[in-house]
Amino acid sequence: MPDNRTGGPSAPPNRPVPADLLAGLSVAMVLVPQSMAYAELAGLPPHLGLFASALPPILAAFFASSPYLQTGPVALTSLLTFGALAGLAEVGTANYVALAALLALLVGVVRLVLGLLRLGVVTYLMRDPVVTGFTSAAAILILASQLPKAFGVIAPEGGVLWRAGWSLGHPDRWEATTLAIAVVTVLLVLAGRRAIHRLFPGALLAVGGGILVSRLADYGGPVVGDVPTGLPDLSLDLPWGSTGSLLVGGILIALVGYAEPASIARVFADAEGQKWSASREFVSQGVANVVAAFSGSFPVGGSFSRSSLNRLAGARTRWSGLVTGVTVLVFLPFADVLAPLPQATLGGVVIAAVVGLVRPMELVGMVRNSTSDALVAWVTFAATLALAPRVEQGVLVGILLSLAVGVRRRRTG
Repeated sequence: MPDNRTGGPSAPPNRPVPADLLAGLSVAMVLVPQSMAYAELAGLPPHLGLFASALPPILAAFFASSPYLQTGPVALTSLLTFGALAGLAEVGTANYVALAALLALLVGVVRLVLGLLRLGVVTYLMRDPVVTGFTSAAAILILASQLPKAFGVIAPEGGVLWRAGWSLGHPDRWEATTLAIAVVTVLLVLAGRRAIHRLFPGALLAVGGGILVSRLADYGGPVVGDVPTGLPDLSLDLPWGSTGSLLVGGILIALVGYAEPASIARVFADAEGQKWSASREFVSQGVANVVAAFSGSFPVGGSFSRSSLNRLAGARTRWSGLVTGVTVLVFLPFADVLAPLPQATLGGVVIAAVVGLVRPMELVGMVRNSTSDALVAWVTFAATLALAPRVEQGVLVGILLSLAVGVRRRRTG
């Protein structure tokens, strides 16, 4: 990957413009519910999603290359976080939370080193077949993990896919109000954006409606519950003895999680003839993860959906990300208003965010275009599903196979 892409004279201004304020606020309205949902996806308390959405995007704005890239919790990184922590501590415990912060620090340090050494070329390890196979499998796992929550059932212990299958197979256990909340949330986010306007605040309306239903209709389903208010305590009191156990996971998250923000920056820069730097994006994402660790949260990355919203809302500079972070920071003392929010709303937000990542036709099309690429993609896909929740191992299988295929091509070429 080239370190820079240079286009015509349409480079964005360096100083913030009024449009950045509106864009940053628009993204913050989506980020608040998404961040809480993604924290739960990572096995963490929802309020840590808010912590990961405050300081990280603020600090990232000072180093970012792309004027549109929005930093914070993302679905795939959250799933990778859960996989990396699986088996090391009980989900939701203080030790689990501390391990998540340590993982964020490792991800941040790896990205900072790669960025400062101008090693953006390492993203070639994450070839398209690996990313395609992993993304589709991860999206299926994420969707499956949300089904019990959306149906309002308590599935027996087991793997993610088994619990989802059990939930689907027991419609007599479904809770009608919970299912309705989840369905309405998905429709507000997806249909509102497509049928009404691309800036339609579906997630915000879903959160407001969910809170109203919970308060006024005597809703008996699970809710978010107590949400700590106030700013995060900055500390690096971490379980340093677990560094070795998390190192491989941290390196893989640093690479896999970088593929999306790098793609975002490259696509938008090419479309508008702007300049961008892969190394600067590595640095900005590294700084964001280091401050996420200080905040006691978990690994973060660049979000394609929120970056696209940022661009559509009229952002002109990287400072729109700072506006987003400051908005969440200001909201933190009042976060307890979200306590009655149904868990089904968060499940619906996640489903709406990742359903488009399942791309069966893209996987099938690879078979026709390149047998070797199809092999890498399908093996990565199958390994990710089979090794869940240790999904980072599925990525590692894909990377190793991709390298082997590349070596064979060079020898036979």
